[in-house]
Amino acid sequence: MPLSLYDITVPSFLQTLGALDALLDKAQAHCASKGVAPSACINARLFDDMMPLSFQVSQTVTHSAGAVEAVKVGVFSPSTTAPPDTFAGLKELVAGGINRLHQCAPADLNGREGRDMRFEFRDRVLPFTSEGFLLSFSIPNFYFHAATGYDILRHLGVAIGKRDFLGQLRLKQ
Repeated sequence: MPLSLYDITVPSFLQTLGALDALLDKAQAHCASKGVAPSACINARLFDDMMPLSFQVSQTVTHSAGAVEAVKVGVFSPSTTAPPDTFAGLKELVAGGINRLHQCAPADLNGREGRDMRFEFRDRVLPFTSEGFLLSFSIPNFYFHAATGYDILRHLGVAIGKRDFLGQLRLKQ
């Protein structure tokens, strides 16, 4: 059976967003147990010229649920809204992304291969096909931001490992 646009996106997005939700729980517990202000964790960066944890979390939702919704209409424009600045807000954002992905049915994406898709941000427009957008833009961005968020937490000393990043594997039944 060939893979569809739905198959290559939604299940993996859900797996990683679920893992990210659990990572946020561990980060919050770490802050509480070590007496670290949550804002120090949420605003942490690996380098001064990189965006903080809150942005990384926000972008995982943008490049998963937001990307899937954009394929349905043919245009993706990233939000310029500031990310949440609390663990509760970040968890609500991730939960909202998970909920939006659960509402996406295979028929919402499948059959959109070859259709025009545009990235628009300020004066920049990038033309894609739906599959080109997902495979060469959103999926790489999604994993970049998920991994960067994980790396920030790991750098802060949160007790997490590779298994935490992988989340719930989709094992053969």
